[in-house]
Amino acid sequence: MAKGKDARIPVLLECTACVRNDVNKESTGISRYITQKNRHNTPNRLELLKFCPYCYKHTIHREIKK
Repeated sequence: MAKGKDARIPVLLECTACVRNDVNKESTGISRYITQKNRHNTPNRLELLKFCPYCYKHTIHREIKK
């Protein structure tokens, strides 16, 4: 029996500080993480506090579209 759409979907999390500062002159890129979320439990966009290696601190990472 085939099931419908899967509940767990992969999402990309992107650093908000790097994007807001339009990539600092010191930094070489934008921090991104790949994770999964359950679309039934969290229908809105995911926000997590993660470490950004370009900012050298913990910042908010928000879900982006692929």
